[in-house]
Amino acid sequence: MAKLKVPSLQHLARNWRDDPQKIKKKLLQLAANPPTFNYRDLFGAVRELLVYGTPVDQVAEGIRLKVKRAGVQANFLEALPLVAKHFADVRPTFVQEVARRFYPVGRGLMVPFDPPLIYGADGTICFPWFSFWRSNPLSDERLSLFVTMVEDVLLQDPDLENARFEILDLSADNKTRVRMLSAINAADIPRVPPRRKIEMLENFADGFMLAAAEHIERSSQKDSRNRPGDTTSGQLPLL
Repeated sequence: MAKLKVPSLQHLARNWRDDPQKIKKKLLQLAANPPTFNYRDLFGAVRELLVYGTPVDQVAEGIRLKVKRAGVQANFLEALPLVAKHFADVRPTFVQEVARRFYPVGRGLMVPFDPPLIYGADGTICFPWFSFWRSNPLSDERLSLFVTMVEDVLLQDPDLENARFEILDLSADNKTRVRMLSAINAADIPRVPPRRKIEMLENFADGFMLAAAEHIERSSQKDSRNRPGDTTSGQLPLL
């Protein structure tokens, strides 16, 4: 059975529900069917565009060489030109990676947050967040929760507290199924009020703990069934 992992800050927001039992269900589904790829190579391509000014055609060729799975490759190559166009006129004075942070949710649960990069341009520090989900991007209260948590992280870092936080949403249009890039200024997203934020995070922490307990129980049952000497009926072996 796949391991139940602590989700990222973005996945916390996406899987949040008002009912801890529903959160538990979503997290167990994610553990049973985890993502089969990540966007690491696409983030690397973004850095190629920004740091070295590499032509988009060369960056695309690099993706073709690195990413062998046809579906994943096509997914990346569809998003890449949109990102390249967005940054076409950006002349950064610096681009740097940002170390992982952890966000305290409650009940000892620390959720990882991995900012892809920051860059400086026109005297401003810019913090772009890339949302590569093709469907069901964050919206409404879940988007507000994500932005509120990220702002909490940024305000704790003197190097980032004045950064311009921008969400680059590359989801597909519901009708045409074609990706588009929407640049969302996080300053325009309503924040979750403090009391509501605490309530939302407590719900998530409770849901995660419920999922963790059930996952351990399921794993133990599976291990006991697979031990040598177990019968096909699932009964304990006779001594």
